[in-house]
Amino acid sequence: MAVCARLCGVGSARGCRRRGAQRKGGAAAVAAGGDSSEPDTDPEEEEEEEKEKKGIAEEGGGRAAGAPASAQGPPRAPLSLLELPPELLVQIFGSLPGPDLPSLALVCSAFRRILRTDTIWRRRCREEYGVCENLRKLEITGVSCRDVYAKRINPRVKSGRFMKILPDYEHMEYRDVYTCLLHRYRHILGLWQPDIGPYGGLLNVVVDGFFIIGWMYLPPHDPHVDDPMRFKPLFRIHLMERKIATVECMYGHKGPHNGHIQIVKKDEFSTKCNQTDHHRMSGGRQEEFRTWLREEWGRTLEDIFHEHMQELILMKFIYTSQYDNCLTYRRIYLPPRSPDDLIEPGLFKGTYGSHGLEIVMLSFHGKKAKGTKITGDPNIPAGQQTVEIDLAHPIQLPALENLSNFGELSRLVLAMQDQVQREQQRLEEGSLPEEPEEEAQPGPSPQEGEGAEAPAAEEGAVAAAAEGAPPASYPFVLPGGIASRNEDYPRTCRACFYGTGLIAGHGFTSPERTPGVFVLFDDDRFGFIWLELQSFSLYSRIKVSFQNAEAPSREAFDEMLKSIQLLTS
Repeated sequence: MAVCARLCGVGSARGCRRRGAQRKGGAAAVAAGGDSSEPDTDPEEEEEEEKEKKGIAEEGGGRAAGAPASAQGPPRAPLSLLELPPELLVQIFGSLPGPDLPSLALVCSAFRRILRTDTIWRRRCREEYGVCENLRKLEITGVSCRDVYAKRINPRVKSGRFMKILPDYEHMEYRDVYTCLLHRYRHILGLWQPDIGPYGGLLNVVVDGFFIIGWMYLPPHDPHVDDPMRFKPLFRIHLMERKIATVECMYGHKGPHNGHIQIVKKDEFSTKCNQTDHHRMSGGRQEEFRTWLREEWGRTLEDIFHEHMQELILMKFIYTSQYDNCLTYRRIYLPPRSPDDLIEPGLFKGTYGSHGLEIVMLSFHGKKAKGTKITGDPNIPAGQQTVEIDLAHPIQLPALENLSNFGELSRLVLAMQDQVQREQQRLEEGSLPEEPEEEAQPGPSPQEGEGAEAPAAEEGAVAAAAEGAPPASYPFVLPGGIASRNEDYPRTCRACFYGTGLIAGHGFTSPERTPGVFVLFDDDRFGFIWLELQSFSLYSRIKVSFQNAEAPSREAFDEMLKSIQLLTS
């Protein structure tokens, strides 16, 4: 086409000499047995193409000397990263994982200069640790000017001066925040259980602005199990000076003070306070106990009339106050999810009589569900499996008028216990457990019409679940004689299963598993009836989005459960 354009010239008035030549010589070519077509090239075009190739080879992709602009070839592609524009390298380096950037800086001085760009490290702080604050604007972090400076008073001369207690963010760089703070302490992010004897606890270490803060989560005041969790800071880490991370203890009522963190080994670290005098109060231990009681229980000792509860509370204060200067933490994971789980696993708050509210982790293991204590008490310490639910043995509760009778419920549960023990015995002897017969199902003889309606109701519940509809609910009431700390429990339930609960004497002596009933109310609440104790525990889900708490695998989660159980066995 280019040859045709040169032959024809410009404009529609001029005829196409090439086409005319083709028409004149067409007949002769056909007569000679040749092809009437003609190649779309000519010597002039081939000569120009050769010149362009020589010019590119001689000038490295530039235009040949003296060649017109129309003859310039396409630009040559870069042969290395060094030939890319710096702004493009900043985008590329900013998308790489932060731990790989120091190795990249060793390649050459040009890469090292580019990696000093703070935009790269700001992106890594945001994408890897969620830091979205502006380092140059302190007010975005939620810190007031009053918090930046604190008045320190010299007690001997009774004079005070203002001292800076927060870093100078104006002259700080994101590279220092990433390398000296976030990356250095990345191993302590997540959920942890403190080693406080039988009491345990729940610590969540998170990146909060330009701080790393360890928040201790506390259950709500007994018996308000549906209230949100309470939390208080135990320590924080930040850069007081450039490239120097500072650990501060937040325990006590005198503000942050000097502390220390040591990563003992994988999935374990310890904290130490270097100024325990900040934990003491001017009124002595009595004032400290009253303050702790208001924070822990939301009441005074005079408001607690139960003598046994008073002893337990005082015992906990004396025991836990021994750990105010040094604590060891062990990592815990949230339970992994499965499509076959009865409800979503996770952390729940539960009522435990005189011990108050405690934190329990609900996890599913095939046909079993386990409730593991994250916080505990002198009877059943943290780490132990408080309840176990047998999902293969549902319990059909009697009619509502019969359910209020404790003897009727006891008969149902004990009959199911005998059935489970027989199946377990056959399994240990090497034979498969027999399928339970219809008449073997514990429960009262159905009244007229009940026997036909029960299977239909079960089929309807299965169909509704398959279609994504909410499952059916049934009336529920606690039998007479069952003690409950919280009378505001749901009056309908979805299903009930046979289970066992762990009970023991003080100091975890003579532990044994006793039969009980697991009651599923909804997606966020369940209960457990302790048959032998004649008591009821209500559990409510902890609705907190914990980060860095997922187990790397099912095996890692099971190993974690075993390790925290062995610590208190």
